[in-house]
This record gives sequence, structure tokens and C-alpha cells, in this order.
Amino acid sequence: RSGRSAALRARMEERLLGARFRYLNQQLYTGSSRDAARLFRDDPAAFHLYHRGFERQVRRWPERPVQRIVRYLRRRPASLVVADFGCGDCTLAASVKNQVHCFDLVPLSPRVTVCDMAKVPLAAEAVDVAVFCLALMGTNLQEILGEANRVLKLGGTLLVAEVASRFEDTRAFLRAMTQLGFKTVSKDLSSSYFYVLEFAKTGPARPGPAPGLRLRPCLYKRR
Repeated sequence: RSGRSAALRARMEERLLGARFRYLNQQLYTGSSRDAARLFRDDPAAFHLYHRGFERQVRRWPERPVQRIVRYLRRRPASLVVADFGCGDCTLAASVKNQVHCFDLVPLSPRVTVCDMAKVPLAAEAVDVAVFCLALMGTNLQEILGEANRVLKLGGTLLVAEVASRFEDTRAFLRAMTQLGFKTVSKDLSSSYFYVLEFAKTGPARPGPAPGLRLRPCLYKRR
């Protein structure tokens, strides 16, 4: 009987964790980056719970997107300076020889600088590569990607790995990126799990709205 009750308790805890993860996930995708920063500043434990749920989801995939980014950087000079927006546990920084500035809302690693992704503490044109690996959350995408443009050197690389189902109109998204000062270098849309997009900075972002810059919220269903 004690074994059955322990198993029941474990299942109930899993369901509660799942429900909490889905709630936090919805907050991240339907609010701004400032809302997310405030949420986790007030409740840092919630970020650890969110990260556990996130890892559980990604573990089901045949390949982790961060490994694609790691392979990309390993083929290029280690002298390139990288900014990792939404770095999580700093897997990228731990896997390459480059200097990597790690930014996130809560420090899962001592390497992390805590900040709003729309306002990172870097000088203009300070990095060669900016990375968003499953990290384009929030309703202020234009502001967040504009910040990536600000910190990138002219000709620098922006790498985006994002859940495939979030793209409702990939062509419109790529057109909008030109308004933000980026040209498309390559796009890998072959995976049904995630897309990998490579951009080069051509200049500063142009003012005004970028109407095609839309991504669907990544909302997980109850299982």
C-alpha cells in the first residue's frame, strides 16, 4: 500500500509541475521581456521549475538545437566574441573556446549576467555573433532583435534556432528582418522540430513597425 501511495504522490507532483510549467511558459510568450524579467525577479524558484519543464520537452527531440550552434561556432575562429541571449545553463559557453557573454533572467550558472533581453549590458558593436537558441520569447520581438543589432558589429552574424511550429509565415519573417538591419545568409527548414536561421548585420535597424515579425506562442498542451 505504501508503494502505491508513493507512486500516486509522485504522479500528482508531476502533474502539478507540468501545470506550473505550462502556466509559466504562457506568461513568457504572451508578455513582454520586461514582464518576464519582473516575474522571475520576484520568484527565482519559478525559473528553475520552468527550466526543468523545458529540458523535459527538448529531451524528446532527436537533436538539441544548441548542438547545431556549437558545431557552427567550432567551424569558425575561436576569436569571435559571442552574445548568447537566453542562455539557460550556459551549455553553449561551456562547449566552445570563444568568449561568450551569457544573458538570462535568472543565473543557472555563475557565467550568467541577469538582465532583460531587450537591454543587455554591452557596448554597441561589441560582439561578432549573437545567438537566440529557443529564446525569442515575449511580445516585444522587434525590441529584442533590435538590441541584438545594436551589440553586433557590422557584418556580424545573428543565429536563430526556434521551434518550427512558431513560424506562421517564414517569408514574411525574413522580410521583416531586413527592416531590422539583417540579410538572410542561410536557412535550414528541414526539421519538423526547429528551424535554424543565419543572418548578417547590414546596418542599423530602420524605424517603424515590422509587420511580418510574428511568431506564434509556443504553448504546450496538457498530456
